[in-house]
Amino acid sequence: MNTYIYRAKDKNGKMISGQVEALSDNEAAGLTRKKGLIVFSIKPASSGLLSFIKGFREKVSPSDIAMFTRQLSTMINAGLPITDSLSILKSQVRGLMQKVISQVLADVEGGSSLSQAFSKHPKVFSNSYIALLKSGEAGGVMDQVLLRLADNLEKEQEFAGKVKGALIYPAVIVIGMVVVSFIMMIFVIPRLTSLYGEFNATLPLPTKILITVTGLMTKLWPIMLAGVGLLIYLFQAFRKTKAGKRKIDELIFKIPILGPLKKQVYLTELTRTLSLMAGSGVSILDGLIITAGVIDNAVISDALNDAAVQVEKGFPVAFAFARHPDAFPYILTQMIAIGEETGKMEEILAKVSHIFEVESDQKVKTLTSAIEPVIMVILGLGVGFLVISIIMPIYNLTSSF
Repeated sequence: MNTYIYRAKDKNGKMISGQVEALSDNEAAGLTRKKGLIVFSIKPASSGLLSFIKGFREKVSPSDIAMFTRQLSTMINAGLPITDSLSILKSQVRGLMQKVISQVLADVEGGSSLSQAFSKHPKVFSNSYIALLKSGEAGGVMDQVLLRLADNLEKEQEFAGKVKGALIYPAVIVIGMVVVSFIMMIFVIPRLTSLYGEFNATLPLPTKILITVTGLMTKLWPIMLAGVGLLIYLFQAFRKTKAGKRKIDELIFKIPILGPLKKQVYLTELTRTLSLMAGSGVSILDGLIITAGVIDNAVISDALNDAAVQVEKGFPVAFAFARHPDAFPYILTQMIAIGEETGKMEEILAKVSHIFEVESDQKVKTLTSAIEPVIMVILGLGVGFLVISIIMPIYNLTSSF
């Protein structure tokens, strides 16, 4: 979505100027004409530093989308027309979400369907979101689809909140440990080492190691920062390649405790999305293709794409999933087979999603329980090393008098 500045005349012949949000200059001119104005000029708004900062800060969070979907679902279920619902919601939100809803409302009033209007904002609404809207429009059950979408998005937010909440404490401890170590290395230890030098104190091995590391950090920190930046750049460049992303995603799954948790989170999202699509009338083939584009993991995404190819050839879904034991556990394949035999794929996938969610909660607790003592041991060793390195030379000095 871009901002355009226009100059136009109103019905009274008065020259006015203003701004309009649109995807292109032609669309911006069309929106301006709908206001009853005669357009003379239209151009993109300047992108200065303030505009850059504003664009960086203005983001639509998953919680914003979940709340918007819930409110839209409630209004449509109450019998309000879509245009009236969007108009009310537009007045209740701020920032980028308000601009998105304004554009969606303008497109719907212009004759576009709701799914077409939403599809113009791929950074806000995912492919699965758009596909579900299309199925709701085709089946005439938009209210039910929106209700399912709202429930699904809220469950995802609740689950993500649990995972993030469990990892906050270890993250704070690690960041605090790094900051304290950096302050000690840069400001405290150099002054102590100069004191030791004045008294010609005999330095033990831990102190010599600490002084060497501190000297390297104080003298070579620009090179070290540049090296870290280069490594990050090379890592990002490698991750952007197809082979690089898959290799990194494979390694992530092999990390003890954290890897299985990450995989469990992806499987929860995968089964919940497929269950939602199956219950909304989306074919299993389309569901696999759409979900493959939504899942941000190359291992699972590639497996879903191959499963879609196998299903298109006529093979059962369970057989297609069984071809990728590295991506899909045995229980998922078995439950899908049961869903195919009984014709209750939606219910089976929902149950599997619940199982994965419960297992993920247990893994989160295990991760938290495992990380805390490890962090405390590392923190204790680091503090002990610093204390020994600093106190031993002082003890040697006092004992020499």
